[in-house]
Amino acid sequence: MDLRLRGLRRPRRIIAAVAAVVVLAGAGTWTAVASDDAPPVHHADQVMAVNGVRLDTSYFTSGDSGRRPAVLLGHGFGGTKDDVREQAEDLAADGYAVLTWSARGFGRSTGKIGLNDPKGEVADVSRLIDWLAKQPQVQLDKAGDPRVGLAGASYGGAISLLAAGHDTRVDAIAPAITYWNLADALFPDGVFKKLWTGVFFNTGGGCARFEPALCAMYERVAESGTPDAAARALLEERSPSAVGDRIKVPTLLLQGQTDSLFTLAQSDAAEKAIRANGAPVDVDWIAGGHDGGDLEASRVQARVTSWFDRYLKNDKGADTGPAFRITRTGGVDSTDGAALLRGASDDTYPGLTAGDRSIALTGREQSFANPPGASPPAVSALPGLGGGGLSQLSSLGVGVSLDFPGQFAAFTSAPLTTDLRVTGSPTATLHVKSTSEDAVLFGKVYDVGPDGRQQVLPSQLVAPVRVEGAKAGKDVTLTLPAIDHEVDKGHRLRLVLASTDLGYASPAAAATYTVSLKGDLAVPTAAAVSTAAAPLPSWVWWLPLAGAGLALALLVTGRRRTATPAPDPELAEVPLQITDLSKKYAGGDRYSVRDLSFRVEKGQVLGLLGPNGAGKTTTLRMLMGLIRPDGGEIRVFGHAIRPGAPVLSRVGAFVEGAGFLPHLSGRQNLELYWQATGRPAEDAHLDEALEIAGLGDALARAVRTYSQGMRQRLAIAQAMLGLPDLLILDEPTNGLDPPQIREMREVMIRYAAAGRTVIVSSHLLAEVEQTCTHLVVMDRGRLVQAGPVGVIVGSGDTLLVGTATPVEEPLAEKVAALPGVASAVPTDDGLLVRLDADGSAQHLVAELVRLDVPVQSVGPHRRLEDAFLTLIGGSA
Repeated sequence: MDLRLRGLRRPRRIIAAVAAVVVLAGAGTWTAVASDDAPPVHHADQVMAVNGVRLDTSYFTSGDSGRRPAVLLGHGFGGTKDDVREQAEDLAADGYAVLTWSARGFGRSTGKIGLNDPKGEVADVSRLIDWLAKQPQVQLDKAGDPRVGLAGASYGGAISLLAAGHDTRVDAIAPAITYWNLADALFPDGVFKKLWTGVFFNTGGGCARFEPALCAMYERVAESGTPDAAARALLEERSPSAVGDRIKVPTLLLQGQTDSLFTLAQSDAAEKAIRANGAPVDVDWIAGGHDGGDLEASRVQARVTSWFDRYLKNDKGADTGPAFRITRTGGVDSTDGAALLRGASDDTYPGLTAGDRSIALTGREQSFANPPGASPPAVSALPGLGGGGLSQLSSLGVGVSLDFPGQFAAFTSAPLTTDLRVTGSPTATLHVKSTSEDAVLFGKVYDVGPDGRQQVLPSQLVAPVRVEGAKAGKDVTLTLPAIDHEVDKGHRLRLVLASTDLGYASPAAAATYTVSLKGDLAVPTAAAVSTAAAPLPSWVWWLPLAGAGLALALLVTGRRRTATPAPDPELAEVPLQITDLSKKYAGGDRYSVRDLSFRVEKGQVLGLLGPNGAGKTTTLRMLMGLIRPDGGEIRVFGHAIRPGAPVLSRVGAFVEGAGFLPHLSGRQNLELYWQATGRPAEDAHLDEALEIAGLGDALARAVRTYSQGMRQRLAIAQAMLGLPDLLILDEPTNGLDPPQIREMREVMIRYAAAGRTVIVSSHLLAEVEQTCTHLVVMDRGRLVQAGPVGVIVGSGDTLLVGTATPVEEPLAEKVAALPGVASAVPTDDGLLVRLDADGSAQHLVAELVRLDVPVQSVGPHRRLEDAFLTLIGGSA
């Protein structure tokens, strides 16, 4: 299981990191990096000797030589500094000095993993701050005290909080999907979260890679199944909660809703403690988490940057967002099957119990079994599934939990008479008895459909509780997981108490539990949290809906929303026409795309080529309606592209890959995906897409058995569902071996052969040359050349002379000595002749005939790589 959470970065392909140079502290290698939307960024790799270990670091800066605030970026557990490189480059382009590092025991850094030990990883951060204070680019508050913020996800989020508590030089932090108390996270209410804890230790490389005390603790608790006081103490001393009263800096808490590892309760506890210290705190509940879902990378990174702009750059005009924001999922986008997300917010953070509403439950006293060996266990979340996982399915209304008869008690409400939005942690009081001294129960609240059969467990979350002294009977108040979930009118709520759960350790001895209700279910509603009615920019809702004042203001500021241009009937059969397209990002000193124009016809496979910073990604984003151009126009089949334009339903897209459920077959994954779009099954053209993808019998196998190439082809088959007329593929051969690349090439050619159109962006020039019929070459935002591959490749100075018989070396030497010929080399097919500046093909043919060379054909010969380098090298 990979806990690096790569998805939290911007959703574009990771730039391959330059290999770190192992040198003494203070030395480095400078490399320039360019991106589509930012000025060039320089970075230096170096290994620093710190507190008896060696840390692999990278330092990023851009712009002039003036001083600027610094940011330290931590990575997720199991990752390295390279996982946050793209965010580091973006922050550097925004005017920060950014330092990234691989934590102890990860990547090329030495030392044992200490789970953010104050004497280890936290002390390392203080030494990194010391280093920043000596850099000429870094702004200082005073000698030895740089203006510095910290950010990171999961493991990197925790180190942000801990550093703020241990080092007073930290000025602002933005931790994401992380823990406040690691003991509470892994031992909630005295119950061992065995699967997630096992994932941690295996992801770290095994017990031996950890500090000995941590390894011994894990082995002891894993064997007994019960956390002891010493285990809790060991984890608590490495938790931000241990220094909570010392964290007094502006804090942006980003926590995941689909997260059975670090629940919303962790950020709730952090908010209460930090706010009590008098520091500004904003809370943002994002859609994804460790169990998968949408991590909202672009939005999250933009908010983190704004947070640092406000509290590190002291930009009082920076929009840091509302005090509380939550992302809500409502249905799916019919064009691509993605969950539709909307933001809800409040001026204050409501906590987890605001607006409690009582829901009456019915059900008699019930007895159920804890089976011997706690097997079979109930199933809720599946740690390690990722890619959207069960949590994403539950957000779309698909029930995927499993409770075994005779192993749970259930109490159900009457059908709701109105819609109910649950925001926070429901609570219930129960009376529990057991035939054993202690009982372990798992509480969960289901949303049950009108028919009583379909039930959904929101975010796949359960709340474990250990009841000590249960043999004599005991009243217990159960705090259920914090969720944000809308229950429709006519649905019911069902409280279930189960004796087992796959993710946790339950008592191995058989026992009988008896549970009865002691009151209603208290459901928090947080009514003050308001949701936007549609996914429009927030400024739309701040403006009056009508009146002369609105019209005048919009006219003056240039923010008037213009009507979508009418379709152009002359372009109704043209898949894509781009005319004078331009885009310049705010704060940038150059255009990412400038006056770009080209046209794509039916049946073409178009390769979009260009070096880093050419504007390819920006162009594709504008084509998909994700960002608006500053000038120019994009038309797909005659329709102008705007965000949400209906014509985008004729466009399919594949970017890097798709998340599949590994236990389902390839066909089942595709059927489930299409079902989630809400479109008719017959519109999927599933069989046609599968035939083009060529997966054969593999469709019936579980996806977990697929090779990387098969997963790529399945992902492209998913993009082909509905047989979109225009298919956009970004690096479709990424990570494939040569045979798999050849198969992917054939897939793209077959798809276009039916009269549809494919646009592919790739860095594998040899593959583009064999796959694409046409090319568009860009550099620094401008069009360099467009046209058929043969024309672009064939415009060079090298000719292939085909001969009836092999050419011997003496004859080749005679040809090489001809006027206008720079060289002549025999090949299996004849001669490869390179002309000099005075040479011409016409003159060469005449001379070859004179020398009795058995000429059969003469044609241009140049690799696409040669043509590409020539075009880019000569572009203005």
